[in-house]
Amino acid sequence: MGKRVIHMKQMRVLFVLCALVILLGCTTPKQLQEKPQAELSTETEHTKLYWFIPDGVRAEPYLFKIYEWAEQGLLPNIKWMMEHGSYGYAMPVYPSHTPVNFATLFTGAYPKTHGVSDGPMRTIGKPLDKVAVGGFRSVAKWVDPIWVTLENNGLNNITLLALPGSTPPELKHGITIRGRWGGWGADFHAINFESAGNLEQRIKQGRAARLFFFGPQLTQYINPVNATGWIEIGSYSKPLEIAMTAWGGTLYGLIIDTTDDNATNYDRLIVSLDKSKVLAQLNQGEWSDWLPIDLKWGNQTVSTQVRVKVIKLEPDGFFRVRLFYNNLNEYNTEPGKVAKAIIHSVGPMMDFVDNFPPQLIYYPEDKQTFLEEMNMTFDWHTKTTDFILSTYKPEIYISDIYSPNQMLTSRWWMGYIDPNSHRYNDIDDAERAALWDEVLSMYKRVDTILGKLIEHADNNTVIVFSSDHGAVPLNKWVHLNNLFAQKGWLKFSIDNTTGEPIIDWENSKVIYLKFDNIYINPNGLAGNYERASGPEYEQLREEVKQAIEELVDPETGYHPAVAVVKWEEVAERLKLPPERIGDLVVANMAGYGWNEEMTSDLEIFTVPLKSGYKQAIISNKALGMWAPFMIVGPGVKRGHFIQEPIEMVDEYPTIMTALGMPLPEFVEGKVVEEVFT
Repeated sequence: MGKRVIHMKQMRVLFVLCALVILLGCTTPKQLQEKPQAELSTETEHTKLYWFIPDGVRAEPYLFKIYEWAEQGLLPNIKWMMEHGSYGYAMPVYPSHTPVNFATLFTGAYPKTHGVSDGPMRTIGKPLDKVAVGGFRSVAKWVDPIWVTLENNGLNNITLLALPGSTPPELKHGITIRGRWGGWGADFHAINFESAGNLEQRIKQGRAARLFFFGPQLTQYINPVNATGWIEIGSYSKPLEIAMTAWGGTLYGLIIDTTDDNATNYDRLIVSLDKSKVLAQLNQGEWSDWLPIDLKWGNQTVSTQVRVKVIKLEPDGFFRVRLFYNNLNEYNTEPGKVAKAIIHSVGPMMDFVDNFPPQLIYYPEDKQTFLEEMNMTFDWHTKTTDFILSTYKPEIYISDIYSPNQMLTSRWWMGYIDPNSHRYNDIDDAERAALWDEVLSMYKRVDTILGKLIEHADNNTVIVFSSDHGAVPLNKWVHLNNLFAQKGWLKFSIDNTTGEPIIDWENSKVIYLKFDNIYINPNGLAGNYERASGPEYEQLREEVKQAIEELVDPETGYHPAVAVVKWEEVAERLKLPPERIGDLVVANMAGYGWNEEMTSDLEIFTVPLKSGYKQAIISNKALGMWAPFMIVGPGVKRGHFIQEPIEMVDEYPTIMTALGMPLPEFVEGKVVEEVFT
């Protein structure tokens, strides 16, 4: 492998010497107009890498035509990369889920080798009722990611921002900033507080009110009480009080009526920590500034900040209030002092919009909150990228923002802009044009962050822009567990106050668990999960497989399952690790999504609120799953379009080759040789 790398360097020398005159005539964007064209790096200087991987950026030739948008002048920094580098499309690995694809991008290996098969992973020897291994954690990988390999090769100035799979931190010398959902450090997710009423909405939401369906509450349902102990605040109706408690800290809200109209007409929320000092006065639709609050992380008190948004406040006192906590602190950054420096220079962190599962999809007012919050996250990432590159001057800078995924898989956009959606004709062309403007605005914000990388790059920098997957319309949920319950294979009841299922594991033989796994044992699923065997197991597994394959949407006549694969075959057919998957793995047709939730009516097909999706889709069967791949740097062809889409597993070896680094033995991807001169 070392011989091939040396050969590539020699070829780069020949290219640059032959083409230097031509290169000097090329145009550059404003921020690079004063920079000389590409020069050769010396053998004693490391080639730098700036790699931006925004989550869920769809790019393909027929609808999300980002390269065409760039040519039209809408995305100037992507256009610059097209002119100065090579570009094309990349297909995600199955099951096209964020932790799996990021692990693939960072290792150049398939899931069967790097070990990450999903976000929530169950394993042999552990109970099924809880997650055994979190796919977003760094320790979930079986092989080293690119930052460990580069650090081992002498690059010690590395910064990682908001990367899945980067925490607990693995760098010995660099900077790691809030690895998303890594289960490390003090991480405070945004919380919605809503009037409980008769709990109808709470029951409807079920487990979707929890982070990843099994974690802490993302929406809390509470009822107001008569206000007591507050300073004198005028109200024309009896003031109501709410206590918004999360992460060990409480903000009090006073709901008042400021309208002297002889009617109950609540219209304002007063926010306080102690009912004495007013921190904010907000009407519906307004955000507060950052407010101080003390939260708890274990036994540690974390002094941080929170912003409050009144999403809804109705005349009768119904409220929906969002608390967005500063995502950055000294306990989820390594070294901790970096968090303080960023907060001081840029401001408290707003990492990404909404949550998973999405919470801002239930009321029309949620959409505007989503857009405002999304733009705040882009503002923060843009400023922070500039700050990091200016202040710490890393040799390797890899960053992510999750907000693009959140937009394209939310309720408000994908279902109405993609003609493959059943909802496409629910709106007129003018409404669709407005939605496209909002989506394009998001892509422009992505382009702006990319521009910061270009601005700070020198002639010895490899710049890479890619993403982990696209997204497609979601037309129908398929509730496999309701199917299994109909067959008598799954036993459960529903909690009447939360809508959450209570599973009878001992008397259940079959269950579907996110995002593509079906676990089967004819003797019951209680206790530690072990692979069953024997004629009874094989017969039941075949019956389950047949039931899924024969399942038909009565409205469309489509079979939602495109593949049902036995665990013995997953390594070869889907490149998944057999140790971390179910007895069957199921892939769904684009437009359908497997849903883990159970309902008392046992309905199998339902129409979801969210209208975009990406999990458990085989990417070569859905162009909407494709993502961009762009690379610029020494020895990379200029203005070169990669005709055939590459696999995401190929990005790592291509980047390592551009850096002049040897490839580890575990790498399974292939170098995209055509991008080099």
